[in-house]
Amino acid sequence: MKLLPACLIAALALSGQTARKADDGAEQRHLRGLLSEAGNSPLEFIRALEKHLKKYPETAEKPELERALVRAAIDARDERRIVLYGQRVLAREPDDAMVLERVTRALLRADDEATAQKALAYARKFEEVMRAIEKQEPPERRNRGQMVEEMGRALGKALVYQARATGNLKRYEEAVALARRGYETYPSAESAREIGRWLARAGRDQEALQAYADAFTIEDEHNTAGDRAQDRARLGELWRKLKGSEAGLGDVVLAAYDRTAEVMARRLALQRQADPNAQRTDLMDFTLTGLDGDKLALASLKGKVVVLDFWATWCGPCRAQYPLYEEVKKRFARNADVVFLAINTDEDHSLVKPFLAANGWKNKVYFEGGLSELLRVSSIPTTILVGRGGKVINRLNGFLPDRFVEMLTERIHEAPSAQP
Repeated sequence: MKLLPACLIAALALSGQTARKADDGAEQRHLRGLLSEAGNSPLEFIRALEKHLKKYPETAEKPELERALVRAAIDARDERRIVLYGQRVLAREPDDAMVLERVTRALLRADDEATAQKALAYARKFEEVMRAIEKQEPPERRNRGQMVEEMGRALGKALVYQARATGNLKRYEEAVALARRGYETYPSAESAREIGRWLARAGRDQEALQAYADAFTIEDEHNTAGDRAQDRARLGELWRKLKGSEAGLGDVVLAAYDRTAEVMARRLALQRQADPNAQRTDLMDFTLTGLDGDKLALASLKGKVVVLDFWATWCGPCRAQYPLYEEVKKRFARNADVVFLAINTDEDHSLVKPFLAANGWKNKVYFEGGLSELLRVSSIPTTILVGRGGKVINRLNGFLPDRFVEMLTERIHEAPSAQP
């Protein structure tokens, strides 16, 4: 069965809420009837809400319905409606970053002076909102490196959008400067391409060539094969214009590869200042952080059998498992080659210390720091055994109360040099 888009689920919930608020009046019955007829189609869903708003233009639920229309338009990639309903939402909620970004992007698709001034205003507002968010104290959550990455990407986009709008207003040198700021903020194929676009418009073909070479070679998961094909074509066009043939173009591309590799290494280093585990793919390269900020490099445990216990404060089975897990630990207490690590998976880290105190848990706890994703922990409690060579050798998803102690003991016992 095809899943409902998020916008449909939200609107169906909204229809239920409005019905309760208005004692299931005619307006709410009308909305529910239209939604039930829409099925799973985002387009029919949009038409249903538009019909409802046409019949009830002064409905108290208009803000929520227009927000649902924006989300539906995004799902349907309907840029006309993104702009139409997005601007209505922004008139009420000017700091909505998601809507600001999508409306700006949609306006810029026109690529003309008529919409450029409006797009520029939205792009500047988008940057303003994101910089305000950047200054806020981040919550105690996992994946801080990912947060740094996402913030950098958003600010880079804001500057690239400003460059596009400014260039469309024929202010080419200003557009180049904005695009360069976007690249410095968050190096990407999109920002490099934008630099090349406006350098070429300004008649600076040699510099434009370098920018397009950067766009072609930069490691960027958002750079599609089609994008790279266009960059390659533009490179060939500019080089032939400058040199008469494509002879020697390969050297330009190789130089760009070296240049962008260095740029991406700096970006990764910045991300790892916030999260040492950013983009790590080897378990032994991970560093775990304890409750008090102390660090544990898993590489320091290589040569030992490591038992990873993934749990959370809200997990009832984790509480039931705790005394059983402690019993297994006692069996291996004198074996220095077996290490037990309690890995907490709570999104809100501030909940953990009070929970430990309230329940009298004495074990050392580390936050997962992205380890759950690497090891594909999809449910908790999960127990993972890591062998002496640093590779996963066994796992227990969930637990059987009557057999857990013996099962885990046996699996540890089966690991080389792990006998109690």
